[in-house]
Amino acid sequence: MKKLLIIASIASIAVLGVAHAAGDAEAGKTKSAMCAACHGADGNSAAPNFPKLAGQHADYITKQLVQFKSGERTDATMNGMVAALSEQDMADLGAFYASQKGTVGKAAEDKVALGETIYRAGNAASGVAACAACHGPQGAGNPMAKFPNLSGQHADYTALQLKNFRSAARANDAGSMMRGVAKKMSDTEIEAVAQYIQGLH
Repeated sequence: MKKLLIIASIASIAVLGVAHAAGDAEAGKTKSAMCAACHGADGNSAAPNFPKLAGQHADYITKQLVQFKSGERTDATMNGMVAALSEQDMADLGAFYASQKGTVGKAAEDKVALGETIYRAGNAASGVAACAACHGPQGAGNPMAKFPNLSGQHADYTALQLKNFRSAARANDAGSMMRGVAKKMSDTEIEAVAQYIQGLH
């Protein structure tokens, strides 16, 4: 019994060792200066190809930065930007952006109906799961599961990520969940749901 308790204690320590450092939003604000050119001073990027980070879950941002640094997620710009960041830097940036308020865009009216259907109900015929099942009815996501907040995200960015998951150019999704969903989606469905998400709140 004592041996089992020792093993359990070692396992607990190991789990604690891989947990992300606690982030400091004020420190993150200072460190975010290098991010502002693409993502905006408060994380609400003006360019539709750069994701909005404002209001995103801190642990999700930290996870993405860690994976950009390790090369598990690839992007020519981001892989270079994060190279010098420490674990604490990444946690601080996550805390800062999580403390900001995200903005919501406007969805293209001709795509809203299909986008809402896919987001809320999926496509039973092709096996596309409803986005709302993981990301919530308002797109708030699930911070405990590291499912991101999608509310108001740029349609161009969302569509690109779905296409990257579909082609497996992006493969940092736990259990291949997003790749499994996206590979069943048509371009029309991707563009529609991306537009719907842009106006979702």
